[in-house]
Amino acid sequence: MSRLGSILLWSVLAAAFIGPGTVTTAASAGAGYGYALLWALTFSVVACLVLQEAAARLTAVSGRNLGQALRARYRGGARGALVLALVLGAIVLGAAAYEAGNILGAVAGATLLGVGDARVWTLVLGAVAGVLLWTNAPQGVARLLSVLVALMGVAFLWTAVALRPALGELAAGALVPRLPAGSALLALGLVGTTVVPYNLFLGSGIARGQRLGEVRLGIAVAVVLGGFISMGVLVVGAAVEGPFDFAALAAVLGERMGPWGARAVAAGLLAAGLSSAITAPLAAAMTAASLLGDEEDGVWSPQGGRYRAVWLGVLAIGIGFGVAGAQPIPVIVLAQALNGVLLPFVAAFLFLAVNDLELMGRGRINGWGANTLTACVLAVACLLGLSGVLRAGARVVGAPAPGSGLLVGAGLFVGVATAFLLAGALRRHRAGGATLAQGLREVERPDVR
Repeated sequence: MSRLGSILLWSVLAAAFIGPGTVTTAASAGAGYGYALLWALTFSVVACLVLQEAAARLTAVSGRNLGQALRARYRGGARGALVLALVLGAIVLGAAAYEAGNILGAVAGATLLGVGDARVWTLVLGAVAGVLLWTNAPQGVARLLSVLVALMGVAFLWTAVALRPALGELAAGALVPRLPAGSALLALGLVGTTVVPYNLFLGSGIARGQRLGEVRLGIAVAVVLGGFISMGVLVVGAAVEGPFDFAALAAVLGERMGPWGARAVAAGLLAAGLSSAITAPLAAAMTAASLLGDEEDGVWSPQGGRYRAVWLGVLAIGIGFGVAGAQPIPVIVLAQALNGVLLPFVAAFLFLAVNDLELMGRGRINGWGANTLTACVLAVACLLGLSGVLRAGARVVGAPAPGSGLLVGAGLFVGVATAFLLAGALRRHRAGGATLAQGLREVERPDVR
């Protein structure tokens, strides 16, 4: 495959996380805290590069995607069943949360255009997504919709540059981590909307049959481009005056770009919501198929009942939120935060998989540099996830929000405990002591030059 072809193939990653969730969370962060949370996007881009490369390298080297590798490692016994159930539960739960935001975001875009009723749009969009998934023909439509999403991204970047933000403030926000009061949920959401757990399984599947150099180039271009667009959305959000909503965000673009700028936001939200409303259920079903059985065995084929039951369930949750008339912005932010909480679990299993000698071989196993970088990503993800959980728990019981000292201390404790567990597992994998589950097929390793 040519370099251009690889870049176009991997652009699906950027399209997957530039959706209503990214627009809502990044713009809300900018409107509420200026540039203070840009660092969360900087971390997210680095984390996405590290984890997506590891997931793709796993497939390029071993010939198995992430789900198949986990199934091979943990098949059999109560422990294996528990591990697979945890991973599958995390992915399906995250996809369902995303789906609610996708439907609500698409409906918000449609209502910004001033056409139709929100509940009617919910049912129409849900029906369109369902038909495309049932006929197993979402890819062509998704590519068409991605053109509108790309136009929205260009509009945000253009407006961000036109606003002429102070470079010093941008650099400080992007490089100096801080959590202003009340911002923990949004910071976690910025991570969850960029490093989407189910995208690790999606990226792993895309890498099949590709060379490692092509994979790395495609991932780098897609993730960095998506990160710049997310940062542009945050900068534009910082220009919103008064309470944040989609109309106020569209007004900022309209002031700088004329009427078509506001329409680009509305059409982009509609297109991004619909394309993501197809991707999230599909990714959940593909993950279930890779963890629980082969797509070719009939039971977990795209036309099989179990496969369709998974994506139908995820799609139904999104439609349910729309019909119930839920407010899109709070639901979308919470969905992204939930994915941020789930991220460390999926990333930990990926970390172990790329350190498995029997899967990767000694030449392509993670080096100590890559392991150090991945461990840092896991540590920060754990800290942000724990911060969000503790603050949400405090709000539920009416207690004061925990201070930064308590959060850092709790994060260090969780990080040290996790490090001990991962270090023990890492020693076993590098020593080759752990064996693959019975029935693992030996395959010829593909050319990964």
